[in-house]
Amino acid sequence: MQLVVARVGRAHGIRGEVTVEVRTDEPEVRLGPGAVLATDPASAGPLTIAEGRVHSGRLLLRFDGVSDRNAAEALRNVLLIADVDPDETPDDPDEYYDHQLVDLDVVLADGTEIGRIAEVSHLPSQDLFIVERPDGSEVLIPFVAEIVTAVDLEAQRVVVAPPPGLIDDRAEIASARDADASGAPDASGTSGDAK
Repeated sequence: MQLVVARVGRAHGIRGEVTVEVRTDEPEVRLGPGAVLATDPASAGPLTIAEGRVHSGRLLLRFDGVSDRNAAEALRNVLLIADVDPDETPDDPDEYYDHQLVDLDVVLADGTEIGRIAEVSHLPSQDLFIVERPDGSEVLIPFVAEIVTAVDLEAQRVVVAPPPGLIDDRAEIASARDADASGAPDASGTSGDAK
């Protein structure tokens, strides 16, 4: 099975190094020297990692045959893809590969069906489940312990405890200004005393 493990960013320096946006929890395994990676688009690869280093908190890679800034810049936005055994699991029991999560049912603790995970989106601050609801709409659920209370691969489901408003329209609205005593908006259409 193939997994996207990184996206090539901009060139760094003049010797063919590139920054990469890491999309794996195991960069030391997937992006180490000697790793041969397929690419998307396929015409850019395969690429063999010659060396890697961390500079100012970013991973920099240099590939065999890419020896100058122009060649490095030509790789910008190329996805790096590793071949992974589908039965392989991460070392940490609280980590999962995207392919393990996609298509799992998403339910509340009481068993109420929310939908099914269509995709896992990796953002800088957290991962998000893109959940397709039975009516065809989508809901985004942050993959954080406070909301995702259980991942049961055997039962093929994820249990969530969403805060109000995350998956329904019953959001609790907090405002810095309290509504007036009646709670009704004034003539200008706003609540409270400010005009």
